[in-house]
Amino acid sequence: MVDSTSHPGAPERVCHVPVPPDAHALSTLAWIDYENALVPDLDPAQDRTAEQWARTVLEDAPSDTRQALTKGWTALGLQLGPAQGQGFVLGWPVRHSTPDVLLLSADPTLGLHGQLLFQRRPHTLLLAAFIQLDGERARALWAPAEGRHPHVMHQVLEQAISRTAA
Repeated sequence: MVDSTSHPGAPERVCHVPVPPDAHALSTLAWIDYENALVPDLDPAQDRTAEQWARTVLEDAPSDTRQALTKGWTALGLQLGPAQGQGFVLGWPVRHSTPDVLLLSADPTLGLHGQLLFQRRPHTLLLAAFIQLDGERARALWAPAEGRHPHVMHQVLEQAISRTAA
């Protein structure tokens, strides 16, 4: 499936896909109210670990993008740590890490649990987001962000692929 939010005439390098069952199973949330997944057209994905990809996508993004992401996550009530450092990727705590899988999981302050999954797959990378909403306050926080979320994920991953191709 091709992302409908891309720019006309631009080459498609990132596609939205259903979350594969094996990736879905890696989430540690009690339940999932929202999920989204993307795969970029890149080769070879094996040159980087899942954590290296996460750092490329999030920490190597332009400073205005990093600031906007952090501001958005904080507004949703996600508890973030240091922007960089051992055990964190742009403030997201690392919950599970292997060369092929990195699960980032931010605890809620306002009832919204968030997870980002970077999974290195043969010849590509999967980036998935999982959201659990505890109560009406969390649902109200998430409602305005839900429609923009796929576009933001697409844009951040597209920028990372552009940077790695340069």
